Amino acid sequence: MKKKLIVLALAVIALLMIVPLASNTFSSVQQTAASYPQPSPSPSPAPAPTPQPTPTVSTVRFSATGDNLIHNGIFNQAARRAQAEGETGYDFSFCYDAVRDFYAGFDVNWINQETLVNDELEPSSYPCFSTPGDMGRELYDIGFRVFSLANNHTYDKGAEGIAATRRFWASLPEDAVTCGLYEGEADYDNIVIRETNGIRIAYLSYTEFTNGIPTPAGAEANLIYTRETDVIQRQIELARQQADFVVVGVHWGVEGSHKATDAQRALAQQMADWGAGVVIGTHPHVVQDAQWLTAADGRQVFVAYSLGNFLNAQSTADTMIGVVLSFTLEKTTQPDGSSETVLKEPMLHPTVNHYGQNYSQIRIYLYKDYTDELAASHGVRANFPGFSKSYIESVLRENIDNTFLDL
Repeated sequence: MKKKLIVLALAVIALLMIVPLASNTFSSVQQTAASYPQPSPSPSPAPAPTPQPTPTVSTVRFSATGDNLIHNGIFNQAARRAQAEGETGYDFSFCYDAVRDFYAGFDVNWINQETLVNDELEPSSYPCFSTPGDMGRELYDIGFRVFSLANNHTYDKGAEGIAATRRFWASLPEDAVTCGLYEGEADYDNIVIRETNGIRIAYLSYTEFTNGIPTPAGAEANLIYTRETDVIQRQIELARQQADFVVVGVHWGVEGSHKATDAQRALAQQMADWGAGVVIGTHPHVVQDAQWLTAADGRQVFVAYSLGNFLNAQSTADTMIGVVLSFTLEKTTQPDGSSETVLKEPMLHPTVNHYGQNYSQIRIYLYKDYTDELAASHGVRANFPGFSKSYIESVLRENIDNTFLDL
């Protein structure tokens, strides 16, 4: 019994010694754990910054072509081609096949249609023109969509001709538009505007003269003459308010002259000041210079005083030479909705109207595709033996700022 008490006492003493030791050990573990840095809670991810609005940019590739002047040699050959193919009407495709791919590269193709296109009147040539409707349909197939009708031959067939040509153009698809004819003064504020690639473009055109023919009695539409500057100013200013860019065609100047007159230059500056974005000159049947003008509000406005001829059957060397104006319209729209449209990269691409002996096989080429062999075979050499590629280039370089020439 005494031994049991001794053993029990020793066990109690041992237990009393172990408890403080365990307590110290646990405390030490706690202190050791506390001595190490504890991981911080993961921060919440920062919200992504709100994207800042940026300007948007829209562009339009634009071309403008000069006098499409359809003499009887052209439409008679077109009739024979159609007959050879067992068809009725006129086949003008041959005339333009060599430039078809060129025009496919533009969003808008503008042309001065010098003669009255219609399906109703008998075809006729100089001095009072009437052109088969198949010509207009061919131009549409090539890609032309804007047809300027203000020129010195618009009144050639009187009121009947005006009505017939208006009916013809109205028969084309809706994306074809004309400019230059108005249904009286009440129609003057109806500006032709079409949107292309998000850019609203206004189209206006005027003529200096109509070969002494007054506005025909009973005509359903009329032209505006360049002398009517109050009307022109109002139209351009109105177009500037309604559209992003204003295209103005002007039939003016002296036939056969490579020099722009003082009146042409003065009116071009006025049009720029009123709000025109580009001024496209036609009528002289030969090329004239081109330049930048500074408008009253500081804008840079491009003017080509004469693009010269396109397809034609005239008989002088210089009327075989034309240029096509090309440029890019660039519209920058800011986040607040404000926008600015500018004309960039104006270039003049020379063309050559070609025919063989006795005005055969009349057709149009780009100068870049024209050869010395073709020039040597040109029917115009009967009147001008010196006609050649080098002559063509000399005419272009002497009369147009070479900065703009695409030779």
